[in-house]
Formats: sequence, structure tokens, C-alpha cells
Amino acid sequence: MIQEMQKAIGAYREVLRLVRRLPKDTRGYYAKYARENFVNYREIDSNDPHAVQELLQRTYNHSIWVLKKYSVDQSAADRLKSIWSA
Repeated sequence: MIQEMQKAIGAYREVLRLVRRLPKDTRGYYAKYARENFVNYREIDSNDPHAVQELLQRTYNHSIWVLKKYSVDQSAADRLKSIWSA
């Protein structure tokens, strides 16, 4: 349970780092979006590793989509991928 929560916090931290790579005028929106999603999904059953893993994978996939949208090198999300694939 604690390990899964640490993964989620690590993923949130990485998403915020990725937000800093976005154009300045979009950072506030995506930082707020990330925070809202982190708060909304905090009730996920941390005893269900499949649910947490699925959520982390969706986080990664969405991050890749946003990076691609703004033509940011997608390899920036490699650390995020390492969190959900561990």
C-alpha cells in the first residue's frame, strides 16, 4: 500500500516536472489539471495493484499526448514511464 502511494506521488512529481517543459502560457492550466486529477484519484483502492498500475499507465499516456501536442521531446517522460513500469 505504501509503495503504491509512493509511486503515485512520484508520478505526480514527474508530471509537474514535465509541465515545466510546456509553453509558459499553458503551464498553469496543466499544473492545475494534474493537481485536480491527483486529488480526484486519491480514493483509488491502493490495495489493488492493478488499479494503481492502470492509473499510472493512463498518466503516462496522457503525458505523452500533451508533450506531443506541444512538440516537446517525448523522451522527457521516460522517468514517468519508469515509475509505472516498475
